[in-house]
Amino acid sequence: MTIAQEKSVARTTAEGWLEAFADALSARDIDRAVSLFADESYWRDLVSFTWNLKTVEHHDGVRDLLTHTLESTDPSNWTLTKEPSEADGVTDAWFAFETAVGRGSGHVRIVSDSGTPKAWTLLTTLDELKGHEEPLRENRPFGTEHGANPNRVVWKEQREAELHELGRTRDPEVVIIGGGQGGIALGARLRQLGVPTIIVERNERPGDSWRKRYKSLALHDPVWYDHLPYLKFPDNWPVFAPKDKIGDWLEFYTRIMELNYWGSTTARSARFDEAAGRWEVVVDRAGEGEITLRPRQLVIALGVSGKPNMPDLPGRDQYQGEVQHSSEHPGPDAYAGKKVVVVGSNNSAFDICGALWEVGADVTMVQRSSTHIIKSDTLMEHALGDLYSERAVANGIDTHTADMVFASLPYRIMGQFLKPAYDKAREVDADFYKRLEDAGFELDFGDDDTGLFMKYLRRGSGYYIDVGAADLVANRDVALVRGQVQEFTEKGVRLADGSELEADLVVFATGYRSMNGLAADIVGQEVADKVGKVWGLGSDTTKDPGPWEGEQRNMWKPTQQPNLWFHGGNLHQSRFYSLYLALQLKAREAGIPTPVYALQERHHLA
Repeated sequence: MTIAQEKSVARTTAEGWLEAFADALSARDIDRAVSLFADESYWRDLVSFTWNLKTVEHHDGVRDLLTHTLESTDPSNWTLTKEPSEADGVTDAWFAFETAVGRGSGHVRIVSDSGTPKAWTLLTTLDELKGHEEPLRENRPFGTEHGANPNRVVWKEQREAELHELGRTRDPEVVIIGGGQGGIALGARLRQLGVPTIIVERNERPGDSWRKRYKSLALHDPVWYDHLPYLKFPDNWPVFAPKDKIGDWLEFYTRIMELNYWGSTTARSARFDEAAGRWEVVVDRAGEGEITLRPRQLVIALGVSGKPNMPDLPGRDQYQGEVQHSSEHPGPDAYAGKKVVVVGSNNSAFDICGALWEVGADVTMVQRSSTHIIKSDTLMEHALGDLYSERAVANGIDTHTADMVFASLPYRIMGQFLKPAYDKAREVDADFYKRLEDAGFELDFGDDDTGLFMKYLRRGSGYYIDVGAADLVANRDVALVRGQVQEFTEKGVRLADGSELEADLVVFATGYRSMNGLAADIVGQEVADKVGKVWGLGSDTTKDPGPWEGEQRNMWKPTQQPNLWFHGGNLHQSRFYSLYLALQLKAREAGIPTPVYALQERHHLA
């Protein structure tokens, strides 16, 4: 079959399926719509049908979703937007559609079931709200007022008035607690949608959460994966951005996007007034003292993790050296020639060990549990390169397209798409892994060998993207000890097996507790427990207890506490999911009905 014939078959298959699906929905014939899905099938909806982030599985799931959402969604105008393609018996198609209140887009993978085209995976997303479109391109702001007007108020004066009024004489609609990349990305989305928003951040300047980390810190994700909404990094931006460049970019971005960013401001408490439908958020702002903000919506945007996980070990008072959590570690310069013990074996631990070794410190890593390691070059070549790389850009895959491809993979089966890349890594880097294991390092590739990203989604920990420091362990330049630190001694630490390690400095690269910990400090333990665990898929793997959720728990979607939301993740997730959270918040501000399908249940306390 020629390429032209293959394209014709793919288009015929995709057009036929999409037309049949549209006709069934228009006729409100749920049984006919369900029959267009394979026995094993997955429908992932981002807000468009469900006002939620929800994945349903197989015929029963599709039927239940349509039964509860079809009438209010009223979908229409289904059209293909790109030329469909076919590979290995699977037809891929991109499409656009409309709902009663918005416009959306999506993707379908179609397989043959006894000769009949059936959907294997379906993605539907809400892209914009009718009547509340972002002011982009031909709808961009004019920026000035032509003509003569004795009462003219220029752009700068309007902006200064907003800064003076919002939070004082005028209530914000949304308060975002946390001014890192997550809060900033969401703030930018809400700004474009005209939602009055204040971002509260305890650090003085945007980007300080990056600037204040150890000096060798750089992103382990490549630039194509890390763009912020609306404003891409320049084409000469480093592939792996150093922390201070990221900090400066976030500060620049915050100014350019005209975000209402309250630095040097600590959120003390938040209480939801059910009668008024508003939060009372007490903040302490430098120079102004306590201020009570009264937003309708409160967003906790404190990243994947919140409080540093600092073990409380006996004997701390007698230890004569220095103790730090990795979040406090300033860098290696003051520790040349010193003995340092780094407790942990994930990203921060390796980065810190590598930097300390470079200045001549005597470094020992304490590995407490197995770690997944993948070389950065291998990850780029075999896992990320087809979507997030210059090669991908040359092939017409921009960041948004890559994001949508990734989003089209339901979490239940994502691992089977990812596993071949990690199998390949084991093959091409076999000597590297053998040297690590010979040095005593305990490796894993996840509970089911699906590698880095599934570990991140399930638990947010347990991995290292190797940029060189793993070789120091493999070569024994950095000493390795396996075990649990039990207590401090006068000169160091003692492990559970009774062995002792001398140290002038002990760095606990032991990660962070759940975002719920900081949330509980602000909204109270009762509310945090009402919401339950944040993050994880319910995969019933290590540190991700079931039941199966199908989406990230309580992230970017309604929770059991009305008007309380959680947002964060890496730069990719902060960029991508900020749109869907912003649309949910805008709809509520605009008074658009938002019937939530399958509200997140609580299965675990905060």
